[in-house]
Amino acid sequence: MSNQVRVAIAGCQGRMGKTLLEVGHQKDSVTIGGAFERPESSLIGVDAGELAGLGVINVPVTAGLQGLEDHVDVVIDFTVPEATLVNLAWCREHGKKLVIGTTGFTDAQQADIAEMAKDTAVMMAPNMSVAVNLMFKLLEQASAVMSEHDIEIIEAHHRFKKDAPSGTALKMGQVIADTLGRDLNECAVYGREGITGERDPKTIGFATVRAGDIIGEHTAMFADIGERLEITHKSSSRATYANGAMRAANWLMDKETGLYDMFDVLDLK
Repeated sequence: MSNQVRVAIAGCQGRMGKTLLEVGHQKDSVTIGGAFERPESSLIGVDAGELAGLGVINVPVTAGLQGLEDHVDVVIDFTVPEATLVNLAWCREHGKKLVIGTTGFTDAQQADIAEMAKDTAVMMAPNMSVAVNLMFKLLEQASAVMSEHDIEIIEAHHRFKKDAPSGTALKMGQVIADTLGRDLNECAVYGREGITGERDPKTIGFATVRAGDIIGEHTAMFADIGERLEITHKSSSRATYANGAMRAANWLMDKETGLYDMFDVLDLK
């Protein structure tokens, strides 16, 4: 179908990669044009559909993006920062678009992404769940009303997650800090230990849990003496992230250049 967006899935042998393959294969608006792994992967040449339990889809796993120039419109990447930057450079060179779900970027790496997005279209979000992004909007409203409350963010993920706090938790903190006119770099407190003294009311606290197979849980707590409000999102399937990524890939097709987020995709700004 001519209106289908052709996507390539990065890191296709990982949990998220397989979920992206499964969800993309089910979408009428998407076709899987490529799936790739690190060059040293033992799965190079394996059919990506068989890898994801879908049966044969006639898309072999390739060693990186080379050779996929004529088969994809958008690359979807939920890997690691260093690999994502390499893939973005390829997209810029070949006029392809990129959906970034990778987290853990340094400030310098984020600046590199913004610079490369001047030459191609990039949608970057720490969490592509529609409900999570609606939560971000609710946090803006809660922060504006409950600015004098103690604010804490608690997040939990599976034992295999490499970065902490999660990108979603950091985004939650950034949304709250921006609403309150604070600098998150100055007001964030990442964990507490020992005799810490009375809580500074201007801080935003973060607590991290890593255990088992928790897909993702995030809570923002606004607490005062006698009451507290908690805004919570819990994921039970990675499919919610994959669905958001496919929606973003379709949305990017009308964009030539620029750096966007899920607020743009969902028209929440």
